[in-house]
Amino acid sequence: MRIVIAEDHPLFRSGVRNLLRTTDDLEVVGEAASGEEALALVEQLQPDLVLMDIRMPGINGIEATRLIKEKHPAIEVLILTMFRDDQSVFTAMRVGAKGYILKDSDEDELLQSIRMAGSGGAVFSSDIAGRMMQYFSQPHTVPSDDPTFSELTKRELEILERIAEGDNNAEIAKRLHISNKTVANYVSNILNKLQVSDRNAAKRLVQKSREE
Repeated sequence: MRIVIAEDHPLFRSGVRNLLRTTDDLEVVGEAASGEEALALVEQLQPDLVLMDIRMPGINGIEATRLIKEKHPAIEVLILTMFRDDQSVFTAMRVGAKGYILKDSDEDELLQSIRMAGSGGAVFSSDIAGRMMQYFSQPHTVPSDDPTFSELTKRELEILERIAEGDNNAEIAKRLHISNKTVANYVSNILNKLQVSDRNAAKRLVQKSREE
């Protein structure tokens, strides 16, 4: 498996490179210290998999992943990062990453994850996998009995649920089979009815209601 490592910390990058050198089936063909370098190497080398950090100079790892998957859908991307928050995980999955591994994973877990992602399987660090299971086991609808949302129509509630899950207008439009313009109109109405300035504020209202 031909691998590009995209990581801006030289010491960590060197550690991963040396680990992969101990294997017979994993080969590092390039190393990048920024999102731009990662994109250039992918274009030049056409690797099987990119090990992608999230926080890098210039284009971050999430955006670099999106651009890689748009242009080269057969190239897999495995996120390797210190970020444990749910938003980073789900955003990475949404743009096409095949897995999400934490930098403090042990060597065997990292090697197994690389092989699994490279063969097309989805993979997560044990810590991340546990939290994802908990996340999906919880209800993620807008509480219909909360008076905060009483003025919203059924369709507006449906769109608010997608906003709360982090979907942008284009993603909502695709999911609900309506136009981007229609979604934009609905979002504007939702914000007006909830008396909030933007979709992040609307999302916070939903999260607060779910916690109560």
